[in-house]
Amino acid sequence: MQIIERDQVETSLLYPQFIDQLDNAFAGEYHMPPRQVLPLAPGVSHDALAMLPAWNDQVIALKTFTYFPGNEAPFDSLYSKILVFDRANGSPLALIDGTAVTYWRTAGVSALASRYLSREDSEELLIVGTGNLAPYLLRAHSSVRRFSRLRLWGRNPQRAHRIAAALAGELTVEVVEDLPRACASADVIVAATGSPDPLIEGARIKPGSHVDCLGNHHADHRECDSAMVTRARVFVDTRVNCFKEAGELLLPVGEGCFELDQVCGELAELCRGEVAGRQSRDEITFFKSVGCALGDMAGALAVLEESPA
Repeated sequence: MQIIERDQVETSLLYPQFIDQLDNAFAGEYHMPPRQVLPLAPGVSHDALAMLPAWNDQVIALKTFTYFPGNEAPFDSLYSKILVFDRANGSPLALIDGTAVTYWRTAGVSALASRYLSREDSEELLIVGTGNLAPYLLRAHSSVRRFSRLRLWGRNPQRAHRIAAALAGELTVEVVEDLPRACASADVIVAATGSPDPLIEGARIKPGSHVDCLGNHHADHRECDSAMVTRARVFVDTRVNCFKEAGELLLPVGEGCFELDQVCGELAELCRGEVAGRQSRDEITFFKSVGCALGDMAGALAVLEESPA
């Protein structure tokens, strides 16, 4: 059985090729039971264990991660591994660093949704959030749309400038401090933050924009307000997970201004052509992702294909 660490994951994956692999995975045949997030102490939302299984005719993959947000150095708050088995006989094939795969697949899924939902002539990308995902999101989205302007906002401008400097020579990234103004001019907006309260206001989004919120996984938190959802055609990565965890959808439902059956489709249906993506130049589209095991399985497969046995 192969043991594949983060450095090998990073050298095995590449955009936009990995986005194509994700597209094929979501369009293909697979099984994906609902993921389980298990609090390790009663009534406590932190210190958790999660398990995300999926399989197709090639492999069985199980990603598991621990989340300890109170950790201090030298420990990280999140550790993740993906265990891969041969679908034909159940034998173990590999144990792969799940943290790196998660970054790659989260940004890849976001860019894949944009491929179906944003305007092909989108010119300005805005990334909201300066966490570990930000460089991956900038690279992934730049590989599917020919943006003339890449912008980055974060609560800590110094961190945003460090990210922009690290990408210099590869991508030219402008740091912005006025978020509402930046949202009003962007063609594609991707929020990847830990904010419990709305950062993106639907009333400020211009016609023809595409918005993706992927940082929140709590039913009572959200990165955008209700106006964002009610103005847009709404899509999700998976109904089963989003309808349980996505406050961006569940809070408007509680307010009585949105119903879950208004969701137009999930990513697999877009990839299979079962639902229409963008239908007009001026419509606003919204994609909500909380992450799913299929993306992890696709990432693990892509890494294995580039790794010598």
